[in-house]
Amino acid sequence: MALWPFGRNKKKAEPEAPVAPAAPVEPVEDAQPVEAAPAEVPVYTEEQPQDVAAAPGTEPIANYDPVGGTTGPFDGDSVEIEDFDFTDFSDATLNLGSMRIPMPKGTQVQVEMGDEGPKMVHIVTPSGRFTPVAFAAPRTGGLWEESAAEIAEGMRSEGMPVRFEQGPWGKEIVGTGTNGVIRIIGVEGPRWLFRVTLAAPTGREDAMAQLGRETIARSFVYRGEDPVLAGNSLPVTLPEQLALQVQQAVAARAAQQQGQQVQGSAPAPGNPNALSDALRQIMEMNNPGSAGTK
Repeated sequence: MALWPFGRNKKKAEPEAPVAPAAPVEPVEDAQPVEAAPAEVPVYTEEQPQDVAAAPGTEPIANYDPVGGTTGPFDGDSVEIEDFDFTDFSDATLNLGSMRIPMPKGTQVQVEMGDEGPKMVHIVTPSGRFTPVAFAAPRTGGLWEESAAEIAEGMRSEGMPVRFEQGPWGKEIVGTGTNGVIRIIGVEGPRWLFRVTLAAPTGREDAMAQLGRETIARSFVYRGEDPVLAGNSLPVTLPEQLALQVQQAVAARAAQQQGQQVQGSAPAPGNPNALSDALRQIMEMNNPGSAGTK
């Protein structure tokens, strides 16, 4: 039986969620789309590795199927989100073009800004932050297995203790910082990889993991037919309200920076801790298997 069975009787789309931009941070370059391999729609399964401990309170999803199954993340190009009823969990759906994510009740959207504009979209919850990214992946799969090892190595190079746990969809990366925990979950579908970073302060990591998995199980990924090189992020389109707030934030930041230049001052240097260092490293990756680039 699926961990999160959903009723497929709802025909009315959820409204988009209200949004709020975040404070400016360091920029990141966008990935460039190129040609990808032809589409196939296999059923995705992953056996539990013997050397990876099971995550507390979880059990693997048997024969995870993003097209015909009852637990997501679903393939939005093949499955209609309007056929599902998420009202027990969500009041609004965040539509980012390549991803549609039912927002857990009581959460907000936050846009992280860079010098070039918006950099990352987060869902902020009382237990921590949920950061989804969708990537193009090869039709043969295996991108998450490959990139997970490289991500963990990059986190260890930042001095963060890292371990692997076995979650509902397979291997999860867990990093422990000085004041919090990062959990990175990857799920592969038809030519896409849905990667989610969960960041929580110490003491709230279990609640964040549970809420994150509940959200992932209700999310949809839209690979589309546009050519995108495997490993590059799929394009994100901001909702109109969110895009307007981002434009206002960009204008305000430009005005602030211009004023600082006139006065001959510079922004105060940051003092990030181990948790924010590793989180920023993961979020700034154009390729899900790279160690982080700026």
